Amino acid sequence: MKTKPSSLTRLALLTALALLLFTVESVLPPPVPIPGVKLGLANVVTVWALYHCSAAQTALVLLARVLLASFFSGAASALLFSLAGGISCLCGSLAFSHLSPHAPMWLTSSLGGALHNLGQLAAAVSIARSGALWSYLPFLLLAGLVCGTLTGGIAQFLTTRLIQIRLLDKEARS
Repeated sequence: MKTKPSSLTRLALLTALALLLFTVESVLPPPVPIPGVKLGLANVVTVWALYHCSAAQTALVLLARVLLASFFSGAASALLFSLAGGISCLCGSLAFSHLSPHAPMWLTSSLGGALHNLGQLAAAVSIARSGALWSYLPFLLLAGLVCGTLTGGIAQFLTTRLIQIRLLDKEARS
């Protein structure tokens, strides 16, 4: 994939913004007392990229963010869970956005949040070799839907504001 310098700069800025949001979220208390449930603020950037960048560029931002966040946080053990969740979310969100190109960001992100938690749970079951972990599924799906809706709503709001202040072309997609 050949990337122009301006696209490369945009991808680097999106990755840096996602890492910043990841860092901010890491100092916040968990929203609910269920292990593994987070708001997923860094996913605001991924959802935005899904609608304003190519699929390959969105995947690059996601992978760079996951790898760098794991490296910077020192949580190498979380890398597999983040990758499983992120890839599940991205694949499902890409498919949904192509099947329903006019669906609002919050809806695509809601589905992505549920798929993210499903991917992470599948990784946990695979590692622990215990089907008992599937009992978390209803709680994690609900959390994924709620947090995905929130992050998608934030991405949609930011897109609307960027268009209003003319920093983003309404039809921009590279």
